[in-house]
Amino acid sequence: MNSRFTNWSDVRVFLAVLRTGSTLAASKTLGMAQPTVARRIEALEHTLGLTLFERDTCGFKATDAARALKTSAEAMEMNASALADTAKTLKTTSGKAIRITGVPEVFSENFAAILSDFTDAHPDISFDFLATPDTLDMMKGEADIALRYTNEITDPDLICRKISQAQVTLYASDSYVKKHGCPASPDYFAGHKFILMSGGMSKLRNFITDRITPDQLVMECDTYQGVVAAVMSGFGIGPMGVGLAGDTPNLNVCLEPMEEFSVFTWLITSPQALKRPEVRTFTKYFAPRYAAMLKQQREDREAKHAARKAQA
Repeated sequence: MNSRFTNWSDVRVFLAVLRTGSTLAASKTLGMAQPTVARRIEALEHTLGLTLFERDTCGFKATDAARALKTSAEAMEMNASALADTAKTLKTTSGKAIRITGVPEVFSENFAAILSDFTDAHPDISFDFLATPDTLDMMKGEADIALRYTNEITDPDLICRKISQAQVTLYASDSYVKKHGCPASPDYFAGHKFILMSGGMSKLRNFITDRITPDQLVMECDTYQGVVAAVMSGFGIGPMGVGLAGDTPNLNVCLEPMEEFSVFTWLITSPQALKRPEVRTFTKYFAPRYAAMLKQQREDREAKHAARKAQA
């Protein structure tokens, strides 16, 4: 599955049609031609491998898959709005902006809060945000700072700081659990359907594929966002970050997180970028605060989980 649901423009079109119920009304909201809106929806459905709308003479009626994706799409909308507001505040006319790259989920409300505090103290420093699942070439200057989730950095020339460990485990949607149940342990994987990334999370991927038959792997996605969309749509069980999925409604934890499958969070710069005083100032400020924020989020999740277990 070649998911591109990371494109914010596609998300805007999807939400506009979902909310208005027709491509004509959505085109007026978006300020684009109706045929363009229709083509974008068709292209998105083809890319995701999902039927998002049933067409009839009355307009576009959302399918179960579209409704399942609504929460994630609206979360992206909120983050994009918060990011735009913060970027507008941070933007200055002097100096070269610090370009920060990461997957879209990195640019959260908490991320924006740290940057806002930094800018209050350093109003002369501006930023550009490159939200993408692609790994940009830091040594070629495609970005100045990267936040990445991975177990290792293969380029020895990059300057890397390990920020935290991100817990990963298996999740299933309410609709999947209603039809198929939820495996209590890896011993009960038989009969279940799984969704995996074609690259990344290699330890967990190997753990799963060693315990299932090839026909149980019903979908492979080339991005994390593709896995989320497929799991939310009820196609199967898939790996998701606990910090990103833990508070998402309609998701169920299938296995307790295991530390051996955790993924490190890295703050990465190139030697050339680190020569800039503003980059050094920002990384020194940002790294400990971002690490503390992630640590606090994990402690809060664990406290909530312990409380739920005590009540059960």
